Amino acid sequence: MTFLFAGTVAALVVMWRRLSAVEQEVAHLRDALADARHASRPTEAGPVERRVEPVAVRPARATVPAQADAAPEPATPPKPRFEMPSFEALVGGRLPVWVGGAALVLAGIFLVRLSIESGLLSPAIRTVLAGLFALLLLAGGEVARRLPATREDPRIAQVFSGAGIASAYATLYLAAALYHLMSPIAGFAMMLAITAAALALALRHGPPTAIMALAGGFAAPLVAGFDAAGIGPLLVYLGLFVSALLWLAVTRGWMWLALAAGASAFGWASFLLAEVRPDQAAGVAAFIVALSLGVTLALPSTGIQRPWLRAAPMVAGLAQLLLAAPLLDFGLLAWGFYLVLSAAAMFLAWRDRKLMPAPLAALGLVLVLIGIGLARPTPGVTPIAAVLATLLFAVPGHVLSREGRGWALLGVVGTAGPVLAAQLSASNLLADHLWCLLDLLLASACAWLSWRHRDRIGTRDPGLVGGAVAASLLLWIGLQQIVPGALAALPLAAAMAALAAWGRQTRDATVRQVTVLPLLALIVVAVIPIGEVGEAIGRSIFGEMLPYRLLPSLRDTLRFLALPTVVLVTILFADRESFGRARRFAVALAAGAVPVIAYILLKQPLAIATPARFEAYGFVERAVITQALLVAGWALLRAGRFARGAALLLAIGVARIAWFDLLIFNPAAVAQQVGAIPVLNAATLSAALAAALFWTLPVRRGTRAVAAALTLLALIATVRQATHGSILTGPLGTGENWGYSAAMLGLSLFWLWRGITTKAADLRLLGLLLLTATTLKVFLVDAAALEGVLRILSFLGLGLALIGIGWAYRRFLTEADNAPPADPVRA
Repeated sequence: MTFLFAGTVAALVVMWRRLSAVEQEVAHLRDALADARHASRPTEAGPVERRVEPVAVRPARATVPAQADAAPEPATPPKPRFEMPSFEALVGGRLPVWVGGAALVLAGIFLVRLSIESGLLSPAIRTVLAGLFALLLLAGGEVARRLPATREDPRIAQVFSGAGIASAYATLYLAAALYHLMSPIAGFAMMLAITAAALALALRHGPPTAIMALAGGFAAPLVAGFDAAGIGPLLVYLGLFVSALLWLAVTRGWMWLALAAGASAFGWASFLLAEVRPDQAAGVAAFIVALSLGVTLALPSTGIQRPWLRAAPMVAGLAQLLLAAPLLDFGLLAWGFYLVLSAAAMFLAWRDRKLMPAPLAALGLVLVLIGIGLARPTPGVTPIAAVLATLLFAVPGHVLSREGRGWALLGVVGTAGPVLAAQLSASNLLADHLWCLLDLLLASACAWLSWRHRDRIGTRDPGLVGGAVAASLLLWIGLQQIVPGALAALPLAAAMAALAAWGRQTRDATVRQVTVLPLLALIVVAVIPIGEVGEAIGRSIFGEMLPYRLLPSLRDTLRFLALPTVVLVTILFADRESFGRARRFAVALAAGAVPVIAYILLKQPLAIATPARFEAYGFVERAVITQALLVAGWALLRAGRFARGAALLLAIGVARIAWFDLLIFNPAAVAQQVGAIPVLNAATLSAALAAALFWTLPVRRGTRAVAAALTLLALIATVRQATHGSILTGPLGTGENWGYSAAMLGLSLFWLWRGITTKAADLRLLGLLLLTATTLKVFLVDAAALEGVLRILSFLGLGLALIGIGWAYRRFLTEADNAPPADPVRA
């Protein structure tokens, strides 16, 4: 009943829209005819020979002899715009007629059903009464078409005729299928007669009658009981009925009728697939194949040109065959129906390019069918069907790949898709080395297809790009079958390298860009080691002394991180345009991976996993990692390459010194051995080497300040180690305190001297700042700890030193500023 109600509503909407347009067109023609007749009447004073006005109503292409006194041709009135009828006109004048027609159809159907349920009448009498009711409705339509009272309103005749056709179909189903009152031959003949009458009446009365016939013809078996006579007669009935509707749609150019007939028929097929027994599914599948072909061939003749709409029946049929496959146990019939319809779709697409979506959809659905079929405990004929499907789609795709993008895509997916679906669903179907051999063979076919399309650079050609991607994918899957688990990333790295090499060879931007796909896969494969590294670094930043225990093993680092990074860096240096638009991402990934891998490798020799080892080697290991970062950044910056990366490495190195060596793990607070030899110890050498690197960098903003701070840190570390030994923890003594002051004074004097002699203002400023800090330290800190003669001597010595520095600074700096410029000729 829901189906019937929906069909009735759709019919009413379509009829209302079309009849509104027809009525307005008729009114427009009547007005134009009245204007033409009025213009053709002669005036009372005008001579007869001057009646040339009727020529004006001829078509514009007719040639009219020029006459001086001819009347001008009247302008054609504009076509009236479609206006929405008022509520009163719609509900009071239009809808009751069509609702009444639907009520007549329902009255006939329920009258017959009531007689069946009550058992009052015999089957023969019921059938005769239903037939008489249908004839009465048909006669009423013809009478309404001729009566003066109803002749002006064609809808009355259309409603009676449509209701009569629907009732006639219901009567035929009762007589032939439900009660078997006539032989199959007689029933077939009667169906032909009713169909012919329906077509004739539809041609006579127009779309409304066709809609009523459509609704009644499809609803009759559902109301009377679709399985009363078996599936075979019902399918024959539906097939003949749909064929008649398609013929009518083609004859009159009614695309809406073809679409409605096809949609209703596919709805019946879906309903039958859900209701029939498995042994009846073959007939439904055969009906689906015939229906898909018939509707697909009929749609172009009705005026439909949209590719997706023309391919829709074929796609719907393929989808329904996919649903029918479990009922047919994925056997020979299931695969036979599907492959036959797929072959038909490819043939039709070869004849008409607008049907290209159909074979593409068939290929996508066949991959699903292969996966489901092979996942069953008993695959049956599915492996053989997968081979046939590969040949069916891949061979035409390769042969016709240069004739269209759809064929190239068909060749690529048809070659790689079935074998990948098979491996995903039933990996135990073949031995590993046989899977590898098959994958490499099909990868060669895809690579050959890409090579054939190498002249289509810059067009995003599916043959060129898709073939390359499919070849690399099959190469990865194939090598994965024979490569041990310890080298799990090797096949992906090989696929990435092959794709990058082909991109460099073809110079195609899209091929280069899709090289990022295996790179993303490598990231996914290495997600666990990457997560472990991130956890170790994050926890060490917040004070974890033993991050080594959180790092991945050396084996995992080499196979998941180091190997792909080596391949990535090689690709980046070999091709300056590799990865296309994703090159920045690849470069950033490599720039981040190299220091991380170096960090892990530098953690391996000392393997600090206990607090005792941290005390013995913690500072040394940290200094080595920091110096590696600084040296790498210094070398890149001096070479003038990767300036941003070099600056980042230098910043990380300085940040490690400030955060770890001065704040979190300061050796003066956390026990760590730095070495027992004065000056030649880890604390002094680390800071001194870092300072030397920054002093030798090109003069830039901030580099001198960082170099000066590191130099001061090296002096402080030297004094601290000289007074405490290898372990720098302990209280601050008087000698150590004066040692800091003496070292700071000496360093400030050295900077002042170098700044004066080299005319370096920044060195002079650094020297003055350090001298000021040293002076304040002596006055506020050092002198407070002295008494008597020592305090006097300390202030006396400091005062004389400051006076001497001021005299020398003013003298040498003034002389340098007042010196005459050098003679440019002599210079």
